[in-house]
Amino acid sequence: TSGEPDLLKNLPGPAKITIFLSRTGFDSDNSSGEFSEAHQKVTGMIDLDTSKNNRIGKIGERPSQENGIQKHRTSLPAPMFSRSDFSVWTILKKCVGLELSKITMPIAFNEPLSFLQRITEYMEHVYLIHRASCQPQPLERMQSVAAFAVSAVASQWERTGKPFNPLLGETYELIREDLGFRFISEQVSHHPPISAFHSEGLNHDFLFHGSIYPKLKFWGKSVEAEPRGTITLELLKHNEAYTWTNPTCCVHNVIIGKLWIEQYGTVEILNHRTGHKCVLHFKPCGLFGKELHKVEGHIQDKNKKKLFVIYGKWTECLWGIDPVSYESFKKQERRGDHLRKAKLDDSSGKADSDVADDVPVAQETVQVIPGSKLLWRINTRPPNSAQMYNFTSFTVSLNELETGMEKTLPPTDCRLRPDIRGMENGNMDLASQEKERLEEKQREARRERAREEAEWQTRWFYPGNNPYTGTPDWLYAGDYFERNFSDCPDIY
Repeated sequence: TSGEPDLLKNLPGPAKITIFLSRTGFDSDNSSGEFSEAHQKVTGMIDLDTSKNNRIGKIGERPSQENGIQKHRTSLPAPMFSRSDFSVWTILKKCVGLELSKITMPIAFNEPLSFLQRITEYMEHVYLIHRASCQPQPLERMQSVAAFAVSAVASQWERTGKPFNPLLGETYELIREDLGFRFISEQVSHHPPISAFHSEGLNHDFLFHGSIYPKLKFWGKSVEAEPRGTITLELLKHNEAYTWTNPTCCVHNVIIGKLWIEQYGTVEILNHRTGHKCVLHFKPCGLFGKELHKVEGHIQDKNKKKLFVIYGKWTECLWGIDPVSYESFKKQERRGDHLRKAKLDDSSGKADSDVADDVPVAQETVQVIPGSKLLWRINTRPPNSAQMYNFTSFTVSLNELETGMEKTLPPTDCRLRPDIRGMENGNMDLASQEKERLEEKQREARRERAREEAEWQTRWFYPGNNPYTGTPDWLYAGDYFERNFSDCPDIY
């Protein structure tokens, strides 16, 4: 799971930097799937009647089903192409000394999605939110919320393509009646780039919202994205709010060697009503890669009493067990490790800054402790995923545009971006030309605002403080699904 795809093996280091920046979507441009049995059981209990909602199209038409989608596609219109013969060093050597966020990269390293659509991938395992809402006890609710927080970053596994930077004012909506939610996001700032999102259950069981603006750091052989922005989940039935931030994402060997990605850091999920807290440690890979992709943590009550232990891998699955059984198992495991421990060669710890870090080999499965409870398992990716930018089945559907959808969508929706559409259809020349045109259009709009001394006005979000943490955030203004798009800007 940690190996480098063939298409990356011949890439120069700077090209790999751009691929890493895809994890956040914030490199500069100057400017239906297979779901688990648990999901099927939960959605079977959800009232998906949306007839009470007022969601008419721009010209007064209402689609037979939201966005006109009856069945979601299972593949892209055109397969991706090999990037292995594409060299960008001649471009990047002129950018030495610039901030990473200022480097513009060729479209060859993109994937046909906007970063706003990438954010929507948080919702792939939304059944975990529905499951949390149905649980009567706060401990069980926190278990499902923790599983959702881990699942939200699982789509990053083996994804090496760079999403398109959203244009200022760009939006994306997704309504999935089969999954019981609707989602809206907006690019609310370009410098610095900030993406705000808001999602809600169609059965009025949850709100999920946040704003994303990570900070990038270059450490010589690796690039690190430090998460910025609070993520909030509200379970309305229980009058509960949970907040957390995502783990740090790091790519290794950006200059030489094989590219590999890990996520690490401590994620703390707080239930602001009951005081329950889940502390999750996304483990650094460690020596010989023993800890690669591992997640370990626990749930505690307001008195800091440990109630439940969680373990697994963010690339595979998450399990939980009571603390006594966990400690007993770990004690036996440590005893066995001590007996098997071999003396390490002194030279193994020496580092050479000019040599690539070895790619750790991850174990294929998580060792399940007897008596454990399965909290989450990653969805199987489609058989043709490798030819579709390693997309999941959920991701494949995100840029779907069927006849009649334009009547419902605002003119700022990602699906209407001609550069992304061109790339999805395999027309790279058109995609590149349109990307340059859109970037210049955005620059000209910025110059025009400067001449008129006018400030950019966001449409669907406004700056404020998170109601639970007090930290700066972008909050949903409401009314998007009333579908009055008459004042939307012309950005395409």
